Amino acid sequence: MTPAAPPAADRARGVRALGATLSMIKFQHTLFALPFAFCGALLAADGLPSLRTIGWILGAMVGARSAAMVFNRIADLEFDRRNPRTVSRPLVTGALGLAFAWGFLGMSVALFVVSAAMLNRLALLLSVPALALILSYSYAKRITWLTHLHLGASLGLAPIGAWVAVRGDLATAPLVLAAAVILWVAGFDLIYACQDVDFDRQAGLRSFPARFGIPKALATSAALHLAMVALLAALPAWTDLGWVYLAGVGLVGGLLVYEHRLVRPDDLGRVNQAFFIINGWISFLVLLAMAADRAWS
Repeated sequence: MTPAAPPAADRARGVRALGATLSMIKFQHTLFALPFAFCGALLAADGLPSLRTIGWILGAMVGARSAAMVFNRIADLEFDRRNPRTVSRPLVTGALGLAFAWGFLGMSVALFVVSAAMLNRLALLLSVPALALILSYSYAKRITWLTHLHLGASLGLAPIGAWVAVRGDLATAPLVLAAAVILWVAGFDLIYACQDVDFDRQAGLRSFPARFGIPKALATSAALHLAMVALLAALPAWTDLGWVYLAGVGLVGGLLVYEHRLVRPDDLGRVNQAFFIINGWISFLVLLAMAADRAWS
């Protein structure tokens, strides 16, 4: 006998739970680092890696990013309850419970470690310090205003990990690419953190904008992004990337100029447009430029 379809109410609860889970881990943020992981894989393989390798890289990226986000929500739960900008998050509203969050964290860590193990021995060995770095970010903001660089370093692991996944070793090229990612992420996180200056000061959180003010934060963000473009432009010195890639880097620079024109110290109304839309395009543009350069050559 065919089992009866679940009632509409059960289906609706399932859809809401899925939506709350994706919201909790900010699944769309995975798209920021994922293209840079595939950039590292393209460079390492000098073309397309095998589908098996691509699949396990994807598993590692989703597992690591999901673990980082859910742990951040657990660690920051009391702050999220007090911050007007974050009171609608699923753990605050009760849409998801702490027990579920801890269980999801365990599954995400397992996905990351298993994916690393399926790639090669070095990837597995590096998975533990990588986890320590990405999870410790949640407490860095309680200690230092350099927390934005800590977040950048967490995402900067993406091209390094992908290179290791393909080759099983390290080289200069993925380190240069990782440094560019660190500067890029730290720069846009400075912009995003400007929204919480008043709350961070009241709560004792040590963000750069809370310590030095919004104008200096935006100026520092622009300097970091300028350095990021310079590193991307220097990458051909360690690879065989050519003019097609460099043309893409030029477009990245243009997008970053546009991003910084959207946000001013006296007008933070377009922070989300700068943070979510522009930066999503930037990572994909770098990947597209690399892939097009490979195809052209």
